[in-house]
Amino acid sequence: MMGNEKKKINLTIDGIQVEAHEGEMVLEAARRAGIDIPTLCYHPAVGPIGSCRVCVVEIENGRGLPASCVTPVREGMVVRTNTEAVREARRTVVELILASHPQDCLQCERNGKCELQELAMRLGIRESRFHREKEHRESDTSSVALVRDPEKCILCGRCVKMCSETQTVGALGFAYRGTDALVTPMFERGLAESKCVSCGQCAKICPVGAIHEKEEWQKVADMISDPDLHVVVQVAPAVRAAIGEEFGIPAGTPVTGKLATALKRLGFDAVFDTQFTADLTIMEEGTELLERMKTKGPLPLVTSCSPGWIRYAETFHPEFIPNISSCKSPQQMMGAVIKTYYADKAGIDPDKIASISVMPCTAKKFECARPEMNGSGRRDVDVVLTTRELARMIRQAGIRFEELPDGEFDAPLGISTGAATIFGVTGGVMEAALRTVYEIVMKKPLGKVEFLQVRGMDGIKEATIDLGGTKVRVAVAHGLSNASKLLKHIKETGETYHFIEVMACPGGCIMGGGQPRSVDSDIAVKRAAALYTEDRSMEMRKSHENPAVARLYEEFLQKPGSDIAHKLLHTTYESVDEAAAASRKEAM
Repeated sequence: MMGNEKKKINLTIDGIQVEAHEGEMVLEAARRAGIDIPTLCYHPAVGPIGSCRVCVVEIENGRGLPASCVTPVREGMVVRTNTEAVREARRTVVELILASHPQDCLQCERNGKCELQELAMRLGIRESRFHREKEHRESDTSSVALVRDPEKCILCGRCVKMCSETQTVGALGFAYRGTDALVTPMFERGLAESKCVSCGQCAKICPVGAIHEKEEWQKVADMISDPDLHVVVQVAPAVRAAIGEEFGIPAGTPVTGKLATALKRLGFDAVFDTQFTADLTIMEEGTELLERMKTKGPLPLVTSCSPGWIRYAETFHPEFIPNISSCKSPQQMMGAVIKTYYADKAGIDPDKIASISVMPCTAKKFECARPEMNGSGRRDVDVVLTTRELARMIRQAGIRFEELPDGEFDAPLGISTGAATIFGVTGGVMEAALRTVYEIVMKKPLGKVEFLQVRGMDGIKEATIDLGGTKVRVAVAHGLSNASKLLKHIKETGETYHFIEVMACPGGCIMGGGQPRSVDSDIAVKRAAALYTEDRSMEMRKSHENPAVARLYEEFLQKPGSDIAHKLLHTTYESVDEAAAASRKEAM
């Protein structure tokens, strides 16, 4: 037996012989055997917590009713998941949670998609035997991206574990004990006063409506109805990989054509694709990388398209700010282009343009509100909607998304390449950049456009690319804990890289905080497959091949890295402490 091979364990669950491996939990073994033990605190994105006790089971010759999510399998173990004692214990736990939970399901943003609601139905709870008053706490609306409603919190601990372990931000934690316990930022401050980076991973895995994105879709619907506004929308690559799930379409199914049609039927005056400016980003960022390598500028160059990562760097790793690319994200680049180039071409007063984006990311709401995001003299992007918000908007309009014919985005800002499509998955920005940088440096076409070295769901990936004798070292990190590990490794060892991609969300944008919620442990792989499939099907697969981007430079931006390109498409960042000091100085 090889040293890393795990020992096989045989056990019986509900009369079924199950083979598991050493260290596996009863819950995992049961689910592989087709036995669905209910859970509330458990989520595949954060693993076992063991706080809710909904997943209790009986174990022959065991004591009490242990939680299956934190009980390891043993050889010969006999488990029963559906006895009367187990059912009664689960009902009691859920009834106790419901006893102090707000009974406002019809007004809750999770109505119909609430895990607590589904669990109560599954367990046959039609009335509660208990009632408990708890101290009223107001909703926290201080963040521009997220709303926290302590009244609905069930203390499952998912958000705390995600924030502290997966993202290493630690903006949320438990306070007090017993019936006074609550989840809150430090000192019960608002999220805006905490170290929250607005990534929204907490909102994506909250089982109830205790934390969610700040909804603005009804505001956008009102904008569309305003005859004095020209309302333009852009949509990110990752949205098309996931929005179909909201309408019963299997995960991993590309729905780009249906998405374009849905946006037009909603009444947007122009429907553009953020992939256009993903291609534009590669032109600007690739030029920046080559310039830094030539002039010995700050290396490694680190990508800047993930606003959660930017905020994390400003807060926790300000020493790396000089390394961050000055390029704005594709969202912000598109906003600047819409209110300048597009406005001029269409003959529309930019003050009459409402620029809307649909993003997989709650941090994009924070990004568009940053004061420096106004290269055109106006706010680049006016409103950001999450994928979930757009789905609500589509449903309200009575559009049967799954039955829509395929449409197309509007030219010229709807034209893109396969390189832009894969921006939505971890490693995608790196791969897109390498496709272009390689051909610029080598002055010959790539034999194979896929850079498989930077693909996959490993937390940190590394590769060395030969550019005409120059060995270019690159790295990819996704999830902020992995980003922190990579940065600390660089500081401690002095190891050199030329280019690093960082995505705040584990899996990249396909797993953004505004994407459809899922408990499928393979969901990231399925969504990634949708983008890679679309990339392979596209005629143009390298950003520098995009003719609309070339035309934008010819007619307006002149060349990558030009003065006007820097004015509209680039920005600077500063540490949170420096920004606070400057703010205090201005106030004096």
